[in-house]
Amino acid sequence: MNISIKNHIMNNFKGASKDEILKSIEASFNDKDEITLPGLGVFFSIIWSRSSLEDKDRILNVLKDSF
Repeated sequence: MNISIKNHIMNNFKGASKDEILKSIEASFNDKDEITLPGLGVFFSIIWSRSSLEDKDRILNVLKDSF
């Protein structure tokens, strides 16, 4: 069976409100269970692909400063 995690997550959040997305992200961090990491990766890939060069630079700086 071939399952696309990205497509599954994208379909789960189709039509979701900002509040629903926020609650899901916060639950992912509060849960401490690494099972949510693929979903956060999908969120990040969406953010990255739609970000300007300036936004990408800011993201990279936040990541660099966090390590």
